[in-house]
Amino acid sequence: MILVERSAHVAAPIEVVWDVVQRAEQLPAWLAGVRAAEVLSGEGFGRRQLVQAGRGSAHEAEVIAYQEPTLIGWRERAKGAGARAEARTEIYVQLTADEEEGGTIVRLIVVRWPAGPVKAALLRLGLRRVGADLEDSLARLTDLAAVG
Repeated sequence: MILVERSAHVAAPIEVVWDVVQRAEQLPAWLAGVRAAEVLSGEGFGRRQLVQAGRGSAHEAEVIAYQEPTLIGWRERAKGAGARAEARTEIYVQLTADEEEGGTIVRLIVVRWPAGPVKAALLRLGLRRVGADLEDSLARLTDLAAVG
């Protein structure tokens, strides 16, 4: 298992930030590396969605954590030729109202279970990029939430 997390303060109320992060169709606007996303079925816990990465890969995802307005998490599994069922990624977005400064503390967490030791080694080499992507995502989310 490989875990990367980043957090930031967003100068918007928790309800505004929640409205952005819990909507699948908003993922491309703020989550780095996502080209498109759509709901396949359901809503809230158990919702199924299709997430297309910028590199052309598609991942079917299921919402595995949902506590309005503080937590959403989903598990992605790769689809298509060469996809390995045991490889998966979980992404969590935790929101906390910032009582002192106003706004919201946003914590992004990515947990990856690679498909074998070679993939694990490659993922470890790319940890800086994953962290940079999370920081970019937080900056984009900050801008998006500020617009409302």
